[in-house]
Amino acid sequence: MTRRKGLSPLLLVATAFALIVAACSGTGTTTTEAPGATTTTAAASQLTFGMILVGPQNDRGWSQANYEAGQYMVDRLGAKMIVLDKVNPSDRPSTTVEQVADDMISSQGAQLIFATSDDMKDGILAAAAAHPEVPMIWTSGDSAWQDGNDFRNLPNLGNIMGQMIYGKMMAGCAAALTTQTGSIAYLGPLANDETRRLTDSAFLGAKYCWENYRGNSAADLQFEVSWIGFWFNIPGVTADPTVVANNFFDGGADVVISGIDTTEALVVAGQRADKGESVWAVPYDFKNACDEKPEICLGVPYFNWGPAYLEVAQQVIDGTFESTWEWNLPDWSNINNPDTSAVGFEEGPGLSAENKAQLDTFIAGLADGSINLWQGPLNFQDGSSFLADGAKASEKEIWYMPSLLEGMKGADTSS
Repeated sequence: MTRRKGLSPLLLVATAFALIVAACSGTGTTTTEAPGATTTTAAASQLTFGMILVGPQNDRGWSQANYEAGQYMVDRLGAKMIVLDKVNPSDRPSTTVEQVADDMISSQGAQLIFATSDDMKDGILAAAAAHPEVPMIWTSGDSAWQDGNDFRNLPNLGNIMGQMIYGKMMAGCAAALTTQTGSIAYLGPLANDETRRLTDSAFLGAKYCWENYRGNSAADLQFEVSWIGFWFNIPGVTADPTVVANNFFDGGADVVISGIDTTEALVVAGQRADKGESVWAVPYDFKNACDEKPEICLGVPYFNWGPAYLEVAQQVIDGTFESTWEWNLPDWSNINNPDTSAVGFEEGPGLSAENKAQLDTFIAGLADGSINLWQGPLNFQDGSSFLADGAKASEKEIWYMPSLLEGMKGADTSS
């Protein structure tokens, strides 16, 4: 699995782009169109871009990671960022993504739009069709993937996603190296292709490290999944992640891996650790998530959207933007390089020195290809075959993951 489009060297904007934003929002861009590509130039003006977030911009998770990528662009380009957070049916029930994008473009002069959630699909597809002259990115989507299952011929709409399958493998490995009970739990958001492939990846990482570094039988590893129903808690709508996390620990799990946008798993683990329990957690999405309770945090797999977003912004400025689907690898030479790596893993203080060394060995194996966990034999949860012995999964097979894997406990769809 390779990245669809490599990161070119990141350029600073020349002084020509430090001019004042055009007074009229409609005069800031000039556009030429060609089949399959849109090129838009931020003509002699500061680039203005819109960032549409599904959750709070300070959630210490997914939305904050995207927001800070916007700040990364502002710092390096002198660009102007327009932000609207909490764009979801609970917080803003009468607000659609299409309406937000239209306002950012028509009223606030946005020349580039980022829609940063899988749930924003319908709105961003409509917005891209309504504003064909404005480049847009739908984070986590597949609309620009010509070989995908849902290709849409929208030349101004691209997709960016990091290959978090690797970050989740690292999370699973850290959990398996640390658990004292052999019971690991996964706090899931809602069940779809994306979240199933990530949950499966965590399980595969846990299983590999449980067997290969600890010398245990896979049959003795428990890996339970529970979905709350959305990316974060919505009282009265989703299951309460605090309750779910406590139920995991009450049921014997001593490590909870989070797949939701917020930090309830770490908070609950910290509360129980303060009472003397030997429990740990692995938060998600945001590099500094461990700061909330570092001593029982095993690490955090996180997205680093800044480099890819910056590249798109530079393309808009240069007039070279094209609609592409990117599924970006970690920079294996340094997965935590903020300027090059799409996915990282920040090892936490709760990880022992011995386990850190073993995790580093595991990461090195992922990097050089000597460890490929998406290789058969693998079965789905119901026992049906996913990959025959020796077969390697394709990008499509992993991206459109229909089920949890054999050996995992819990439903493969949200209740």
